[in-house]
Amino acid sequence: MNKILIALISVALVTGCTGKQTPKDTHDHEAHEACQSHDGHDHAVEGHNHEAEGHDHERENFDHQHEGEAGHPAGEIVFTKEQAAETDFALHKVEPTTFYEVIPASGQILAAQGDEATVVATVSGVVSFSSKKLSEGASVSRGENLFYISSKNIAEGDYTARTRAAFAQAKAAYERAEEIISQSEYEQAKLNYQNAKTAQEAVANKTTAKGTGVGAPIGGFIKNIAVSEGQFVEVGQLLATISQNRRLKLKAEVSQRYHGALPTISSANFKTSYDDKTYSLKDLGGRLVSVGKASDGASAYIPVTFEFDNKGGIVSGSFVEVFLISSPKPNTLTVPVTALIEEQGNYSVFVQIDEDGYRKQEVKLGASDGKNIQILAGLEPGDNIVSRGAYRVKMASFSGAIPHGHQH
Repeated sequence: MNKILIALISVALVTGCTGKQTPKDTHDHEAHEACQSHDGHDHAVEGHNHEAEGHDHERENFDHQHEGEAGHPAGEIVFTKEQAAETDFALHKVEPTTFYEVIPASGQILAAQGDEATVVATVSGVVSFSSKKLSEGASVSRGENLFYISSKNIAEGDYTARTRAAFAQAKAAYERAEEIISQSEYEQAKLNYQNAKTAQEAVANKTTAKGTGVGAPIGGFIKNIAVSEGQFVEVGQLLATISQNRRLKLKAEVSQRYHGALPTISSANFKTSYDDKTYSLKDLGGRLVSVGKASDGASAYIPVTFEFDNKGGIVSGSFVEVFLISSPKPNTLTVPVTALIEEQGNYSVFVQIDEDGYRKQEVKLGASDGKNIQILAGLEPGDNIVSRGAYRVKMASFSGAIPHGHQH
């Protein structure tokens, strides 16, 4: 009887726990606990954990919403000192300064007068190089043999042998000239002897088994080689050009519309294409050599020439972008060209607003001298801007993302 009663109570409890409840359904406290015990976990405890979890989510959302208000205003770009230390980063304080009118031009780097020399063939024959290492850019010393020219296997015969024979013949004729009565014949014999002697001396100390040596007239480096090994050359033919590369010329080609401003030109900056670097003639000991009065008729441009020391790896013969420095403009706001960020034709800089915070500021640009650029609008004196590393700050501004541990 007791077993039957217990079974009925169990069925009733199971039915009560799994059955659908209505708002009018009620449970006694014991039955409710029994249901919880029956399905194996404590709903009350679970509910408490969900509340705690929900509380944490709300707190996290609160923190995110108020993070900017606590340390950095909304819209501010955060770029910390630690991030700045990882890259080439610098700030520049905007202050009024003396800027100069700039005349844009194209130009070319050339060797200065007396800084280059040509190597020419002293005899006719087949040319060979003195060394396998002889190439453009190779360093050479004054007097060093660069080429040998041999004429042993050509139809006219060996030039050195012919020169030696001609000298011997002229010498003998001159020595017999005293017996010649005619003064004109004597003078002719003397002239032939002197010419033959000069030709003999020109090759006497340069003749080797390889042929007649041709040396470097100055020390420097080989700018270019005009012949190939085994080529036949004539007397006076160009073999190579040697440059000392110590002094260079900048020849700028200026549009005729700037003709009136040419007398005000004092210096120049130029930008190379091979290293994208802007050089200042003031830093290179440069000086203005000449300013053309007009074009030469074959060109629509007026030449302006400077001379400067080659203190760096400036390549002679290269074409450059030139910024001619003209009249001064006092009290001008400028920033380094490296501070600019370009987006679809618009230019901006990043202004520092606190220790780790920056804002993007659009600016209106004026003239540029290749290193600095005039600011017509957008900045005020005293503004601190990012002059190097601006693109890293731009990366930090994408979608509010802050690299290196600042994402939440």
